[in-house]
Amino acid sequence: MPEVLSKKEQQRRFLLGYKYAFNNAARSNWKKAVPLWYAAASNGHKRAQFYMGVCYDFGNGVKTDREEAFYWYLKAAMQGHMDAQFNVGLFFRSGIYVNKDDERAVKWFMLSAKQGGNWARNELGYSYFYGNGIEKDHHKAVYWYKLAARNNEARALYNLALCYKHGHGVKQSRRWAKYYFEKAGKKGYRKALKQLEEYTSSTMAG
Repeated sequence: MPEVLSKKEQQRRFLLGYKYAFNNAARSNWKKAVPLWYAAASNGHKRAQFYMGVCYDFGNGVKTDREEAFYWYLKAAMQGHMDAQFNVGLFFRSGIYVNKDDERAVKWFMLSAKQGGNWARNELGYSYFYGNGIEKDHHKAVYWYKLAARNNEARALYNLALCYKHGHGVKQSRRWAKYYFEKAGKKGYRKALKQLEEYTSSTMAG
């Protein structure tokens, strides 16, 4: 049985674990963070549950275990943790540990996106664009791409640029395509930089 902790003690252990993990990136001490987060997570602390998922997902302080990662992400997601909801969606989208289920993926992306999750908004746009787990709708894809792009989410900027380039869900526009490719490029998105080469080449040719 896990140790029963008060809300105050849960938060204290979570913050101490966070300090060990992140306050000095050059000397992160995940092995000290994990037991503190585990104690808080076992008592229902949703941020600790999320970080336990991260630890098992990436092998930080523990052996990588995707089953455990999903277990903790799901616990946090059911309590409304935005990033955990996105990660649960990714598990269902990719079929890692759980059976691949695009409809469930969309459900979790939607929950995260409505809270402001930009990665989830991009994935939701992608789902609408290709009809993965939901009825294909390019206009709705553009809607979600635009929401994520407002916060400079690189993949959403790139996807939105492609929509303008080909006229999917929006009026085709070379100017807007270039604009969003440039914004994605400034975020270091390599595919956008490659797309921009076309515009540079055509300008020089003209």
